[in-house]
Amino acid sequence: MEEEKIVLTLEPKQAEENQQVEEAQAQAVVEPAKLDLSTFSEEEKKMIDDFSEKIDITDTDVIMSYGSTSQNKIADFSGKALDNVKSKDLGTVGTMISDLVVELKGFDVNEESKGFLGFFKKSGNKIEGLKAKYDKVNNNVEKISSLLEDHQIQLLKDIATLDELYEKNELNKKELTMYIAAGKKKLEKATKEELPKLQEIAKQTGTTEDAQKANDYAQLINRFEKKLHDLELTRMVSIQMAPQIRLIQNNDTIMAEKIQSTLVNTIPLWKSQMVIALGLSHAQDAIDAEAAVDKMTNDLLKKNADALKQGTIATAEASERSIVEIETLQYTNKSLIDTLDDVLKIQTEGRAKRTAAEVELRKLENELKDKLLEIKKESN
Repeated sequence: MEEEKIVLTLEPKQAEENQQVEEAQAQAVVEPAKLDLSTFSEEEKKMIDDFSEKIDITDTDVIMSYGSTSQNKIADFSGKALDNVKSKDLGTVGTMISDLVVELKGFDVNEESKGFLGFFKKSGNKIEGLKAKYDKVNNNVEKISSLLEDHQIQLLKDIATLDELYEKNELNKKELTMYIAAGKKKLEKATKEELPKLQEIAKQTGTTEDAQKANDYAQLINRFEKKLHDLELTRMVSIQMAPQIRLIQNNDTIMAEKIQSTLVNTIPLWKSQMVIALGLSHAQDAIDAEAAVDKMTNDLLKKNADALKQGTIATAEASERSIVEIETLQYTNKSLIDTLDDVLKIQTEGRAKRTAAEVELRKLENELKDKLLEIKKESN
């Protein structure tokens, strides 16, 4: 008889309904979820059936070690997958790519040259400076490229390793599934056939020994059921590991492709652009030099033209001018006339003065003569 429970209630009808629900729940049996064996071949299904017949759940060692080989493989693969992730330092790769971008941006071909004096020397220095900068940046780029290639090789190796890990994980999962399927088959037979037989024998004989056998067998079934549950948990780990491995592979593949793009696109493109930039710099320097020469030539031609103009005008004026200018002749003629007038005037004045002097001299002579005569008379 079933043990009756004590229930205290103020609502007899509700208590009766609750009791009916509890009885229905107690009678309900949860059917275990069946494994999907649709992907298994007939040969593999037969292997499961044959292996199920060999399982002896009365052997304690069998129950304890059942499926442990597959469980250990899953644990080992989990450790390998973890080591693979731990050994990845994708941040280093990202840093190298960032450093590469900085190096590429640091190259500037734009420099200015001012003034014509020393222009060609400055242009030569500019080109040498550009080449020196290019060599420095290129050396750093080559070092980073070499490190990126090493990382890419390692990533490709890891991708191949993860492929192998994925295949082994799928194989172990399948193996574990076969262990579980065989165990469930055996568990079902033990629960529905072998245990009822032992229980029937115990009822018929009524002996303690037979009752203990039935109870011990029930306990073994319970232990084996727990073991299968552990295998189910391990199988779930294996199921989850498959997409995890693919995620890691995808990350490695993306990074390897990124590195490949950098090596075959970014760096060669940069180098080709540097060649173009240096070529353009050479061409621009040639253009600037030619413009400077043109300017100097034009300035020289203008100066020569101005000098030629002035010289030609001066020559023309000189050639059209007489040896003795009319103005000069007029001046000298006037001066000569004035001179002659002055001379004539002076001569006229001199003649008048001489005439006056002669008159005065005659007067003086007569006066002296008269005085001498006067003195002579008195002395007589």
